[in-house]
Amino acid sequence: MRANKHLLLWSSAGSLAVLMWAAFSENVLADWRQAQAHVADRLPAGADFEVHLRQIVVPARHTADRCVSCHVGMAPGESGLEGDRIYGKHRPVVHDPAEMGCTVCHGGQGRATTKADAHGDVPHWPEPMIPVRFAAAGCGTCHSHVAVPNLDRLARGSALMDRYDCYSCHRVDGKGGTLRPGGAGGGEGPDLSGVGAHGIPADWYENHLAARGKGTGSLPWKTSFGEVPAADRAAIDSFLQSRIGAPKLADAKSLFNSLGCRGCHKVNGVGGDDGPDLSRAGQRDPGLTSFKGVAGEHSIANWHAEHLRSPAAVVPGSMMPEFGLRNDEIDRVVLYLLSLRRTTAPEALWPRDRMRALRLGEREFATDGSTLYGTFCAACHGARGQGMRYAGGQPFPAIGNPDFLAVASDDFLVAGVTHGRPGRRMPAWGEKEGGLRPGEIGALVGFLRTLGDGAKPEPDPKPARWVKADPEAGRKLFADNCAACHGNDGEGGEGLALNNRMLLQYATDTYLVESIRRGRAGTTMPSFGRGSTVRRALAPDEIEALVAFLRTWEEKK
Repeated sequence: MRANKHLLLWSSAGSLAVLMWAAFSENVLADWRQAQAHVADRLPAGADFEVHLRQIVVPARHTADRCVSCHVGMAPGESGLEGDRIYGKHRPVVHDPAEMGCTVCHGGQGRATTKADAHGDVPHWPEPMIPVRFAAAGCGTCHSHVAVPNLDRLARGSALMDRYDCYSCHRVDGKGGTLRPGGAGGGEGPDLSGVGAHGIPADWYENHLAARGKGTGSLPWKTSFGEVPAADRAAIDSFLQSRIGAPKLADAKSLFNSLGCRGCHKVNGVGGDDGPDLSRAGQRDPGLTSFKGVAGEHSIANWHAEHLRSPAAVVPGSMMPEFGLRNDEIDRVVLYLLSLRRTTAPEALWPRDRMRALRLGEREFATDGSTLYGTFCAACHGARGQGMRYAGGQPFPAIGNPDFLAVASDDFLVAGVTHGRPGRRMPAWGEKEGGLRPGEIGALVGFLRTLGDGAKPEPDPKPARWVKADPEAGRKLFADNCAACHGNDGEGGEGLALNNRMLLQYATDTYLVESIRRGRAGTTMPSFGRGSTVRRALAPDEIEALVAFLRTWEEKK
């Protein structure tokens, strides 16, 4: 009996102590109370400030964010510490945080009242807060930002904005809109920092010309605006399309559109199938992610960074090559990948650019040839079409090589992009779901010509199949001169696969003859029309015999 009484006494005392500590922790030590006490102690005497739980409720999004219980100055109508990043006002952004809430942009767990829980740095929470240095990635929750160009196109448009003195009247991402010598300029035009998210008026140039025509004397329109060639206007349009109110995110997406990532990965239904779909890469669940090969912190941002540095170390067996990106480039790609997320808001609340991209089929990348090449082709064929070879893999053709473009007709190039190379890494971009449209393929082929300094074949009066030669003689010549690179059965190796249905179908005899005769300068494909110290030149009839032998593979297929 005495032992039971002691048990009851001490268990009751222990329970009371636990309850008292819980009450003390909740009412004194809670993170949000400590944060508000810090603010209250530093506000001017007499300031109207009360310590209580604060929240932003957004019924349309079914969210209630209590982040402002700590970040007090960001709550509607509240006083914060001026200039303080944690307890002060939210920096100026396109959307009012009091109307949008916090987690829609930053991620995290909105209803939590402790720091770790609110930031989502706890087990089993699938959407941790986006790291502060990648905060611009939150825009991707709602926005899809259409027509963003690659880096070359972006740089050209930016330079033209300077050259044509657009900044004398307009501000873009904090630049421009200042008074000019002689009183010209001064910010008469609207701020264009977010024009890409809303759409650029198609008639802006005509309206500018009309306004200039009405100006007299030293009025700004007369001194600050002149005629702009169509090519330059297109580049300026591409630059402005990328101005979405989040310049870091726009530049990150532009880099992504320069690395050829869509050649293997789909984003929102557009791209290749060799790699995983990236449409929601920014919402990758940490609890379902292996960090075994990841050095440093176990966060999704760091997982993406380490995967970009060494794909096979993070994902064993990965076919993704190491691109050798600089640290700043890796950070930009990670920013873009973290922006690939989806809002759970009703479709009626989607912004215009997401509706244009996901419902009206507008491209999230610009559709000029340069951007299309950077988006789909650069990873395999090189930034300038020089061809690429990654460790452990076979080389990709140098499609910007002048010798190639001097013998490849536009029809041949269009067919190659449209129908691909069955059995090889080259997809049929004109046939696959999420591929390229006919007009885009035409623009891409036009850009390829610029890579070869405009090289183009002479008109060919001969029929597609004109070679009349002995294929058996060609068989021996192939074994002696070609099989080492192209494979004994033309399956490919150091050289490309010649025994390919689509290649043989669309390559004319002239193309094959000239390719063998000319070779590809700067690649492992020599000119067989000229000899060297290690091999003899082939006579025209021998080259034709080689072509006749290649055609036997076409007959078998």
